[in-house]
This record gives sequence, C-alpha cells and structure tokens, in this order.
Amino acid sequence: MLRNVNRRTLLGMAALAPLAGCAGGTGTPPPAPAATSPTAPIATPEARHERLTALERKYGARLGVYALATGTGASIAHRADERFAFCSTFKAVAAAAVLYRNPLSHLDTLVRYGEKDLMKSSAITRRHLATGMTIRQLCDAAVRYSDGTAGNLLLRDLGGPAELTAFVRGLGDTVTRMDRWEPEITTAVPGDARDTTSPRALGDTYRTFVLEGILPSDKRAFLRDLLERSVTGAQRIRAGVPRDWTVADKTGTGDYGTVNDIAIAWPPGTEPLLISILSSKSTKDAKYDQPLVAEAAAYVAETLT
Repeated sequence: MLRNVNRRTLLGMAALAPLAGCAGGTGTPPPAPAATSPTAPIATPEARHERLTALERKYGARLGVYALATGTGASIAHRADERFAFCSTFKAVAAAAVLYRNPLSHLDTLVRYGEKDLMKSSAITRRHLATGMTIRQLCDAAVRYSDGTAGNLLLRDLGGPAELTAFVRGLGDTVTRMDRWEPEITTAVPGDARDTTSPRALGDTYRTFVLEGILPSDKRAFLRDLLERSVTGAQRIRAGVPRDWTVADKTGTGDYGTVNDIAIAWPPGTEPLLISILSSKSTKDAKYDQPLVAEAAAYVAETLT
C-alpha cells in the first residue's frame, strides 16, 4: 500500500526500481533529487530553540536535532543540516537495504565468518563463531545490540559501504555517505566527511523505511520490531519521552564524545514523531553524555505534542 508515500519516496522508489530485480545488489540507482521534507517549511525558527543551545553549553557539545510531527507537519531544526558522524546508526539502514534487495526468505540464509571478523563490540556474533548466523540473526544482533561484526556482515551482504550509500541515494538522501567499515566509522574526527550524515537527512531516511511504502508491510514490521526491542537506547531518546510512548530507535556512539539516537516515537492516540539527534565534542576522549540526547528528546516531546 502506498497510501502514505510522499513525493520524496516516490522519486526514490523510481530510482531504486532497477535494484529490485538485481538480487546481487550491484546496481547503483541514478542520483535522486535533493532530500526535502514533505511537510510545510520549518515552523519553529532556530532562534526559538534556546533550550537546545543551552544544552550545548551545559555539555560542551555540538548538538544536531531534527524532529517532525508526522500528523501536523510541525518540526524542529537545530543544526539539522550540519554533518555529524553517524556511527552505529547505519546498522538499521543496512538491515533495511538487505530487506529491500532480497525476498523475505533471504533472512534464513546462513552466513559464516571467522575470528578475524570479530571486534570489541561483537558480543553476539562471538557466541556463534562456530556455527555462523542467519541474516535474520545478524539483523537482530546489529539493530538490537549494535554488534559491530553483525553490521559488517550485513554490509558484506550488500556489497560494501558504497552499496549502502547507493541505497540511501535511491531514497532521496543526498547527504548520508558511508565510506568505511566497523570499527573505523567510529573515529568521528571533526571535519572528516567520511561516514557522516545530517540529522535531517538520516531522520528522513529512517522515516522512509519505517513508516512509508519503500518496504512491504511484512519486511517493515520485521524491522520495526527490532527497533522497538533495541536494548542500547534506554538512556537516550527513550529516557526523554514519556514512558507510555512506543519508541523504535537505533543508537550510535564514537570518539569525540559522539552520542547519537534516531527514533520513530508513537505518543498514545496520535501520529508518530520522527526524532533525529546527533552530537559530538571537540576532543577525542571526551565523555559520553547520554543525558544530552535524553534532554533534547524531552524538549522535542514537549514542543511537538
């Protein structure tokens, strides 16, 4: 059903059409138009987001926020088009790309890997080194537990980082770019454009595959379930919105105090909110301040509902 598909998605789906018939995922869609919000222009000028500016001072951080109330079109933008390292937030995008390019039965494909593929964040894949894991299990490990090896194996299934970039280009995201693998993507060096995105671009991309028609309902339900049961974001967006909201999110963490979280959040009885929060600091070993994300999410919830 394409009932809620916006212009950006329709353009992206047209661009992705050549990939749908290519099981190997080697095709690259033509460049899509620049990503734009399908709603009215941002209603809240950045000058009014004094609390977000105050949070930057409080935590000594650069904070990027893009939020959209999908039912009304009301939005918040604070450094929404600046580049930030996305870190592990890519893993939900990789899972979406794998789902898009393959039949649902592909989830049962067994993937083998070796000791050399493991890293510090490989908590789940390390347990299954002897047996391998299915694509279904890798999606679960990557999205719910942010397992780095699982994320890399999903990238490998796609054909590498460039194929993830090609996938988001087909969705209309002209900003997000993936250049490297885990764990190199977590270096998050200020000014390095590799493996970066913007709050608006990545948020709109998440909205496209979680809420809209780019994935059929069964695949979309599978991915949404993983995001809702994620275990890594309890102190981020989930901590900032009311407890009775349903939250489907993916976190990312890296050097230079990088603390990220992208979520689709459902307040009871209303249309969902997109909440995209990215942050960074100026020194490599800076403290990870998860409350920065939680407090920014609380501001979004108070402002847009």
